[in-house]
Amino acid sequence: MSFFLRWLFALFLVGVTYNPTPVNFARWAEANWQAQMPLTALFGVLLLIGWIIYLRATLRSIGPLGMILVLALVGTILWVLWDYGLIDLSDPRFATWIGILALSLVLGVGLSWSIIRRRLSGQADVDDVDET
Repeated sequence: MSFFLRWLFALFLVGVTYNPTPVNFARWAEANWQAQMPLTALFGVLLLIGWIIYLRATLRSIGPLGMILVLALVGTILWVLWDYGLIDLSDPRFATWIGILALSLVLGVGLSWSIIRRRLSGQADVDDVDET
């Protein structure tokens, strides 16, 4: 599985959990909690499992400092784009989507970092298993 697929799933996870449209788990759960409590709980647990997998892998591979560095990189890229007038962050919906994109990039890099580092350096992590 490539970095792109890991990032796409992270984008899906973050976007399904919350986004500025009416189609997201947070708004659906709020509206349907009383009428569909078991289904809401099931979807909530499934999302929680996805979040735990991504956050645990991200914290183990790049750690909190790495997460901050990736966010700093994304933030400065956005700052440059805003400074040159290429994006306008005055629309809250657009800014929310940018935040969703940034968070998904952090999670995608975190899940893929061990593989990227192994390919760049040739060194395997201690907890890597033989994949051949």
